[in-house]
Amino acid sequence: MFAKLTKEFSFFNAHPLGMRTLLLTNLIYALVMPIVELFVGAYIMRNSSDISLVVIFQLAVYTGIPLTFMINGFLLNRVPIARLYSLGMLLSGVSMFAMMSLNELDTMGVFFAGLIMGLSYGFFWANRDFLALNTTNDGNRNYYYGIETFFYTMTGIIVPLAAGAFIASTERNGWFGGNVNVAYHGLTIFVFALSVFASILVHRGQFQNPKRAPFLFFNFDRLWNKMLALASLKGVAQGYIVTAPTMLVLSLVGKEGALGLIQGIAALLSAILLYILGRVTTPKHRLMIYGIGCALFVIGALFNAGLYSALGVILFILCLLFARPLLDIAYFPIQLKLIDVVAEKEKRNEFTYIFNHELGLYVGRLLGCGLFIILARYVSEYAALRYALLVIALVHALGYFMMRNIVREPEMA
Repeated sequence: MFAKLTKEFSFFNAHPLGMRTLLLTNLIYALVMPIVELFVGAYIMRNSSDISLVVIFQLAVYTGIPLTFMINGFLLNRVPIARLYSLGMLLSGVSMFAMMSLNELDTMGVFFAGLIMGLSYGFFWANRDFLALNTTNDGNRNYYYGIETFFYTMTGIIVPLAAGAFIASTERNGWFGGNVNVAYHGLTIFVFALSVFASILVHRGQFQNPKRAPFLFFNFDRLWNKMLALASLKGVAQGYIVTAPTMLVLSLVGKEGALGLIQGIAALLSAILLYILGRVTTPKHRLMIYGIGCALFVIGALFNAGLYSALGVILFILCLLFARPLLDIAYFPIQLKLIDVVAEKEKRNEFTYIFNHELGLYVGRLLGCGLFIILARYVSEYAALRYALLVIALVHALGYFMMRNIVREPEMA
């Protein structure tokens, strides 16, 4: 066992310093993401009982992301990329502080806190995507995203379990006078401290900014237009399911402790699978992995729609926790390979395509969030959580055929 671990560590160290530093930075920040993504929604629900406020928060997040991508593109001409990357991580803690400081959760306050979180995600993902593109190549990207997803999945075990237990114990045992919001404040401090540590670490990577060049374009090669269509389809699913799982668990299963437990159990199994996939698969396996991820998403939505009970929700969450990382481990390397191809073909800055891809995601996310808000407010939460989720999964599955068309293009060979 020790020999095996030593071999894996040596294999990791054989990769470039920039790639290793980026992975370690993302490991630290991976401890933050489950709190931000999972428990902010639970905090809003606990303090408002208005499901639409959760979606409004996500809509603000999604609005801030492409705006920040554009701002980031201009700042890269003047500011070191490591500093912008650090700023993104630090702003996640600032957003949570802004949320917790609100005396009463209303639409404007929640939207403002969500907008700050969107700025955080924008600076983080814009620079992370560029650094991933420039510290990896097509041959090691399966391994890179396998390791990165392994990190995020493992922290998806530890953090939801620990944070959920902390929140539940505060209420059950009367800690801090039984004030659960104080527990949320403690988690916010934890998020900020980790963000500071990750921000310090990223400066060790000696990362280079992209070359100075225009990055705002409106006409693209037909191959990139296919990727934009796929990104929009991916965004629709993201905009809808970012809120639906939390609402389903809180409505049909239990409180935050149960939420963390469900995520933790499934994440342990998927983490092992993802590490193996990242280690042994090659570019030719990406389409198959993507197809399996699409199928698991549909199967989970069928369980939820057919049963619509605690068991159905648990089965849906289990399927989703396997599906999302499988989709990512296939999607991102294909996206980066396509950027390599079209950037060389059109003689443009790589950040052009990173920014443009985010716009494609944003269009889809707006549609997904908008659909959820309309159904929850003007039809019923029942319809939004039971039946519409299945429709979203089936529409998302069409992305497999779009992905197949992309990877079979002669330029992608």
